[in-house]
Amino acid sequence: MTDISELLLSKIRDVADYPEPGVMFKDITPLLADPAAFTALTDALAEVADGTGATKVVGLEARGFILGAPVAVRAGVGFVPVRKAGKLPGATLSQAYDLEYGSAEIEIHAEDLSGSDRVLVVDDVLATGGTAEASIQLIRRAGAQVSGLAVLMELGFLSGRARVEPALAGAPLTSLLTV
Repeated sequence: MTDISELLLSKIRDVADYPEPGVMFKDITPLLADPAAFTALTDALAEVADGTGATKVVGLEARGFILGAPVAVRAGVGFVPVRKAGKLPGATLSQAYDLEYGSAEIEIHAEDLSGSDRVLVVDDVLATGGTAEASIQLIRRAGAQVSGLAVLMELGFLSGRARVEPALAGAPLTSLLTV
């Protein structure tokens, strides 16, 4: 295990039975509260942005905003939020997707992306992959290219990678930690 992996893991707290019984929630708030750990995380994700040639970072609501915005600043590129439906003013593109029970919808301001943009999607966790897959579809519908997906943590047992890799169409999926 690398030094950064050890640092990041040491700052992620397990919370049993949250948000419901039987779930072990991975709480990243201690990591965000630690300036050395948060800086290391931001630097690592900014390296991914640089390596993929990203011109924009898309952050997925809500923790993807917290991680993606400083990554964009560090990488010297723009930041575009992907929000839950009804949260963005003005004209949006929306994408519905299925959840384990039911469905959800996300939106983006299409004018914030252009055909010349290469977009890195940033989020805290890759779980089942539904939101990441929908965001990739949105980015392409807005006319931009997807340069990759980068997450702090992948929950390997939920098989999100298998769902999202076909949507990435060869663009890299980078996970700093796999649990």
